[in-house]
Amino acid sequence: MLVTLAALGLAPAPDSARVGRASEPAHGHDDPAEFPHDFYFTRAIYSGWGYGGGRGRGGGSWATDYPKADNQFLVGVLRLMHIDAYEHDHAVRIDDPELYRYPFLYMVEPGRSMDLSENEVIALRRYLFAGGFLVVDDFWGTYQWLSFEEQIMRVLPGFKIVDIPLDHPIFHGMYDVKTIEQVPNYSNGCRGGPYWEQDGYQPFVKGIFDEQNRLMVVINWNTDLGDAWEWAEQPCYPLKMSTYAWEMGINFIVYAMSH
Repeated sequence: MLVTLAALGLAPAPDSARVGRASEPAHGHDDPAEFPHDFYFTRAIYSGWGYGGGRGRGGGSWATDYPKADNQFLVGVLRLMHIDAYEHDHAVRIDDPELYRYPFLYMVEPGRSMDLSENEVIALRRYLFAGGFLVVDDFWGTYQWLSFEEQIMRVLPGFKIVDIPLDHPIFHGMYDVKTIEQVPNYSNGCRGGPYWEQDGYQPFVKGIFDEQNRLMVVINWNTDLGDAWEWAEQPCYPLKMSTYAWEMGINFIVYAMSH
């Protein structure tokens, strides 16, 4: 089943300017704290070295593809799922106490510049142990893997990162995903390839499980689901990859809300 914007007859979602605490209302949006919903597509704001230089949160890698990718993905979620979802982008700091209200957390480009503070390490660990679900996306190659691995092992020391087998429920929540695809960035996709970046030739879906075998962290490495969500309305972007990105994203939501 094709689930892209074009196949659904949906217009792309407008950009918004919402960044900040979960308790702050978006420009023209309902306040999530005042008008709660069952699901929020929550993006992780993490500390690191931003594009503009200097350690902090403003303009850093966490904001890649934000907010268009988030809003456009939600267009499909609201159309395809019978779910009470907050329909706007929703970025929250990892160390914000309000994060516990939102069991689904999306993190991008953690191998590029993420440098978690000790408060963030502790907060993310507690969040995951309390039942939170983290989706990691859009980082490539050996160097970025090692950088991410160092940071996530600060959060979950002693836990193993493993390949998730294709018979795991994460691949079959709403859609049956039978192969792991390499989703390209906009430029690589529209020029027909190659899809890989740096030395990230092969895509992986890896995970970290808790002691009860619940998947706490799903890691999309050498692939970029967010770019597929962001640019799905562009005729040049490969339909197969945007379809896969939506199917995977919706399966993640099903798993997060049922485990």
